[in-house]
Amino acid sequence: MFGYKTPLQVANTPNLDAIATAGVNGLMDPVEVGFACGSDTAHLSLLGYDPRVYYRGRGAFESMGAGLAMSPGDIAFKSNFATLDEKTGVVVSRRADRHFEEEGPILCAALDGMKLPSFPEYEVRVRYATEHRCGVVVKGPNLSGNISGTDPLKDNRLLLQAEALDDSNEAKHTAAVVNELSKEITRILVAQPINAKRAAEGKNIANVVLLRGCGIRIEVPQFEKVHGLRPCMVAPTKIIAGLGMSLGIDILEAPGATGDYRTLLSSKATAIARALSAPLQSCPSVFVPGEDEHKPGQADGYDFGFLHIKAIDDAGHDKASMFKAKGLEAVDRAIGQLARLLWEAETTGAFQYYLCVTGDHSTPVEYGDHSFEPVPFALCSLKDFVATVGGDSVLSTPLDPFPLPTIQAGQEFVDDLLKQEEKRNKHSEAFKGDTVFEFNEITAARGCLGRFAGGEMMGIIKAFLKLES
Repeated sequence: MFGYKTPLQVANTPNLDAIATAGVNGLMDPVEVGFACGSDTAHLSLLGYDPRVYYRGRGAFESMGAGLAMSPGDIAFKSNFATLDEKTGVVVSRRADRHFEEEGPILCAALDGMKLPSFPEYEVRVRYATEHRCGVVVKGPNLSGNISGTDPLKDNRLLLQAEALDDSNEAKHTAAVVNELSKEITRILVAQPINAKRAAEGKNIANVVLLRGCGIRIEVPQFEKVHGLRPCMVAPTKIIAGLGMSLGIDILEAPGATGDYRTLLSSKATAIARALSAPLQSCPSVFVPGEDEHKPGQADGYDFGFLHIKAIDDAGHDKASMFKAKGLEAVDRAIGQLARLLWEAETTGAFQYYLCVTGDHSTPVEYGDHSFEPVPFALCSLKDFVATVGGDSVLSTPLDPFPLPTIQAGQEFVDDLLKQEEKRNKHSEAFKGDTVFEFNEITAARGCLGRFAGGEMMGIIKAFLKLES
């Protein structure tokens, strides 16, 4: 749709461009060159934890983020509600419906606490996550996380049987438990009135849960101990929230932030800005994993905030070129709101802020899945960002909530050339740092940081803070 340009090149992103203009840039391979990583392994790497050492499957992250407490010895799965042809055993659709916010919690409640006839000693907990996803935890004796899942990973393929990935009795036993769990889930879901209603309406039914990414809760050095920074995170996407919890990162609540296309980006910006500028003893409340309650934030405040945005990745998976470009413009708008809120705090208090923006992996719209291309990375001080944009412009940024854009069929960027000319005229040269003055995959390659692995990211950030402070 965009010729030889990426959605990031086409989108009008003045705030992202200003970060690139004001600071230092580079290309980052989230884990390593040539590796098409998942969000979980990528985030471990970016936050300074080698996934080759610490990764134990993604299921625990999804389940903990959804609110399921995990103890040593439990196993968990990142799971999809999907559509199964019961006669053939073929998974017709790996996503029963991306918009599953009403049905998902009801079906999870029907599955939560289910019993396995052949294995009555095991407890099964199920909790809704986002979109078509849920977390599934199995508690009981002699379980192993070293088994394969039931997800065929592509539509119109046979539902898989879990298999042991080593010769241990625990792995073989766990595979048998999980295969019975898969059958019992389908038996329960088929009888649910919601599925009868969906079938009558011509919609995909959710009669199977694909169990993938079997994992155990990881035990790692906590983020604050590793980096000397007190961290918080806004991440409605449950797998990222669960990963953050595993690293000792507080998860902030952001009303209206959903981790899907319905999300309110302005709420995320407000939550992270409030956390980073809160006076002592008044930090925002944080989510408590496994409990339906909240607790006060750390008394001495936060000095590292991580804001995760999922919708742009979804657009890549959905091969939605126009939405990805327009969605990036919405992200840019939210970054402008964040900058205003932080600048107000910096000019009225003893705070000094920095902005860093990057991705955890590439998801090209032509491919529809994660790929191994590097992602752009930019880092600047807030004061240099404001000097680039203009203080009056930053402080006049509207803070009104806004939804992600709605795209009409056949809509195109008819003013593409004009937008590109506006971008070139906005910042004709770099303000500080290196020669880059646009944020995209091509210009980032000219940055002074060169190309680096994601495991170096926190070191680069901390070195920049020390240099600039």
